[in-house]
Amino acid sequence: MDTIHSCTYELLRRQGMTTIFGNPGSNELPFLKDFPEDFTYILGLHEGVVVGIADGYAQATGSPAFVNLHSAAGTGNAMGALANAWNSHTPLVITAGQQTREMIGVEALLTNREATLLPKPLVKWSYEPASAKEVPHAVSRAIHMSKLGAPGPVYLSIPYSDWDQPADPQSHWLYDRAVANMGLPNEAAFSQLVECLANAKSPALILGPDVDATNANHQAVALAEKLKAPVWAAPSAPRCPFPTDHACFQGLLPAGIASIAERLEGHDVVLVIGAPVFRYHQYDPGHYLPDGARLFQITCDKEEAARAPMGNALVGDVKIALDRLVERVPDSERAMPEPRHVPPPLSDTVGPLPPEAVFDIINDVAPEDAIYLNESTSTTPLLWERLQMSSPGSYYFAAAGGLGFAMAAAVGVQMAKPERQVIAMIGDGSANYSISSLWTAAQYNIPVIFIILNNETYGALRWFSNVLGVSRVPGIDIPNIDFCGLAKGYGVQAFKATSSQEFRDHLNASLNMKSPVLIEVHTIPPAN
Repeated sequence: MDTIHSCTYELLRRQGMTTIFGNPGSNELPFLKDFPEDFTYILGLHEGVVVGIADGYAQATGSPAFVNLHSAAGTGNAMGALANAWNSHTPLVITAGQQTREMIGVEALLTNREATLLPKPLVKWSYEPASAKEVPHAVSRAIHMSKLGAPGPVYLSIPYSDWDQPADPQSHWLYDRAVANMGLPNEAAFSQLVECLANAKSPALILGPDVDATNANHQAVALAEKLKAPVWAAPSAPRCPFPTDHACFQGLLPAGIASIAERLEGHDVVLVIGAPVFRYHQYDPGHYLPDGARLFQITCDKEEAARAPMGNALVGDVKIALDRLVERVPDSERAMPEPRHVPPPLSDTVGPLPPEAVFDIINDVAPEDAIYLNESTSTTPLLWERLQMSSPGSYYFAAAGGLGFAMAAAVGVQMAKPERQVIAMIGDGSANYSISSLWTAAQYNIPVIFIILNNETYGALRWFSNVLGVSRVPGIDIPNIDFCGLAKGYGVQAFKATSSQEFRDHLNASLNMKSPVLIEVHTIPPAN
């Protein structure tokens, strides 16, 4: 007779989930025993790194990733990474080992108290099976829940005593189930949107991560060209939904209320696709929209639609909606929008480099289809100005702003896309949140190029101290970290660049190494 253990592994196998990301504890050992040869286990040295790697892998493959954490402590360590996955609409099936059923009531050591409440509100669904026989069904439900509607993480707490129990003989019905969204938008609301776009004098498009996540980039380009409309990436965009070298592209929207309205001045119809309205950050009070503007939103997320402070929202499949818009919106006779200004590359220099120079060299040297992960938060606007990203799936950023994402996620993205070079650009402050990702990259020979922009300070905090008008704040400077030494300790080859030419040479060499590499480049800190 099949056990819960064998039945669950067969379910995962048939659902194509044969890679498991984890950091095991004693509660997880019964699940991992007799690990099947056709499965791969990716070990991370901290649970936040584990979820970050799985997040990158799931986003890049477009399919759920399976994560195995250790009870409450492991879940707690992963919560920062879970915030990013939630806001990225990343489908993750997160399992955590629970104490044996016989000892949950007395709260023996490693009991996950109120396990279903612990990960909320950062999961779509949280559950602990009521009996061992229910485990395969719960895993099947979790897989499908992670994909339905707006994708996202789900959480299962599973007592370790369940794995050796006999499975329900009818569990085999779960193995090949398929559950899919239909995603057809409401026809009346959709027709109203088409009419507004057709009659608009000056429409504008704002595109978000779900355009890229659903591989609808080409449809977005076709719509922009039909409308001859300017296109912005949504504020704090965690993915790049539109080629940055296209004539319609105007850059990354700022993350303030008044500053967004200022950028949209003169546009009468604003269409937001695949993004919240809006992901604001700094407090920048003002009008949500310029006078006379009307806003529409297309999103897969009913919560994003409900919480928007203005406009009409259509909830459905983003790619299907874009397909239908391209079919039904008439070609405009307007002139194409004025291309954005792209600053010229900086001259070579010696000493701490301007961040612009780092991005200029990356843009010149990296392959055309390179994939970039960004966690140099204070230099993000400069990155969007200077890097050309023309292929779908070329950019990833922490959707919730939680540090520790990019270094770990780069490992997962490179695993999912071995045919493309992944380059992670990490601030020195950010790097310390997930530095042990280097060990995983080295152990599994995952050839990410990690570039540390070291300015010995938390640059984003320096910027915010000016915005908030605060001074004499402690804890902003982080000098004297040897990232090359740390990398070598984790088994990753490392180089230090002290000039533009050195950085260029090291990056060229790294592209030919086919193994993980870290390049530490000292950069000019932001002004106080």
